[in-house]
Amino acid sequence: MSNWTIAVLVLIVSSVIAAALTLQGSKSSFIDQLIASNAIGFAIFACIMLLHRVSRERIGLIPALIISVPTGIFIGGKIASLLGVYDFVGEWTSYPLREWKSIGMVLLFALSASIFVSVSAKAAEARLELEIEQRRRAEASRSQAVAELGLLQAQIEPHFLFNTLAHIHSAIDQDPAIGKQMLEHLILYLRGTLARSRNARHTLAQERELIDSLLVIASIRLGSRLRSRVTIADELLGASLPPLLVQPLVENAIKHGIEPSLDGGELCVDGERQGETLVIRVSDTGVGMGAAGPEGVGLANIRARLQSLYGDRGRVTLLPQTPHGVIAELRLPLEWS
Repeated sequence: MSNWTIAVLVLIVSSVIAAALTLQGSKSSFIDQLIASNAIGFAIFACIMLLHRVSRERIGLIPALIISVPTGIFIGGKIASLLGVYDFVGEWTSYPLREWKSIGMVLLFALSASIFVSVSAKAAEARLELEIEQRRRAEASRSQAVAELGLLQAQIEPHFLFNTLAHIHSAIDQDPAIGKQMLEHLILYLRGTLARSRNARHTLAQERELIDSLLVIASIRLGSRLRSRVTIADELLGASLPPLLVQPLVENAIKHGIEPSLDGGELCVDGERQGETLVIRVSDTGVGMGAAGPEGVGLANIRARLQSLYGDRGRVTLLPQTPHGVIAELRLPLEWS
């Protein structure tokens, strides 16, 4: 709670006390009562603030009030007398019983108001400290998530690069011309995609370019054994998503589905919108889930990245393809760049 807020509350409480004393038939005017009440109110809270500062907030609320209320009444009364109001503190001994009853009721009200304002101020400080701590934790969590995503993405990039270089090495031994052609396409691919893949977001159109480049390289190596088709609606090409989500699925379909199959197979990439969800399916007619072996690092990293970025709203699921093959279905919130 700010000092201005406390000052306004003290002013309101003091005005109510002055009005109460005037209505009970005090011999002083409302203006005099208002001056005296405000002088006492601000003196009490000045004492409370001073005690907290001196004790470095180790003093409790009740001890602070026990010290501050009588001290503030005495100091405030003297300040009021300096402002032209009669010195009611010095005349307490001559007050009749009815005046003391009124003063007692007012003091009880002032004490209750002081406790309310003090507790409210403490609660406001506690809420502010809690918000600061929550923001600090959220920032720390975000920094950790960014670092984890960077590590996961760094794992995916060498995975694709090393596999492709191994394919080129194998092709050079069998057919140098094909190996050279694959190397040329790989150089073009790396020039156009490595810098972009390190960005936090890119568009589905850019992801499609990455997939097309990968399929060109794979088609050169596998020839007629690989048949591919990419079908994504034009209106979805501007959708925003993290890079290297679809490419590892395509790579897994080639490596674990099409390549081990004697007859090869067809690889399809389809994208559609379902409400506010972007759904991308990578399906192949390769050897199927039973023969494909355990999940690779690419798929594991996709799951981890989706969990870090979207929680339960993002997931990748493997489904069997009929009569054989695998469907990898990627779901994530539909966002626009």
